[in-house]
This record gives sequence, C-alpha cells and structure tokens, in this order.
Amino acid sequence: MATITLNDIPEELLARLQTAALRERRSLDQEAIVLIEGGLAARETAGERAERQVAAWSDFAGGWVSDVPFEAEVAALYTARTSGRDFDL
Repeated sequence: MATITLNDIPEELLARLQTAALRERRSLDQEAIVLIEGGLAARETAGERAERQVAAWSDFAGGWVSDVPFEAEVAALYTARTSGRDFDL
C-alpha cells in the first residue's frame, strides 16, 4: 500500500480528525482513509461510479468455482433469500 504525508494540517482539523477516530474506534490513519473515500465518493459522477462498479465485477468474474451447475446455484440463492422485514406504508 502507498503512503502519503500531509503537511500544514490546521490544528482544528487535526483535532476533529482525532475526535472522529476515537468516536469510531479507528486509528487516525484508518479514519482519514474512511473520510477521504467518503469525500471522493460524494463527488463521483454516475459514470465514474458505474466504471468503478464494472471494474469491481470484472475482478470477480471467473472467480467463482463450483461443481454445482449454474442453474442449481441460482435456484439455491433464490431459495435462501428471505422476504425481508415487515413494514407499514
């Protein structure tokens, strides 16, 4: 994994980051990564999001190994599904 160094972080911003990390029980590095990911995701266009999702699915493609025929796998997945929670409209 790559490493970055941030210089000249305002004290108030650092304090907020430390508070968030403590609240979420994460290290400072982990909290910074979560916040950077969230900030980038919020600015992501629909096209960029679709490209990222396609890339993720492509990474999974061909990775499923099973002796069970495809149709049986799909049937088992549908059988295992639950109806979800009850709710009132």
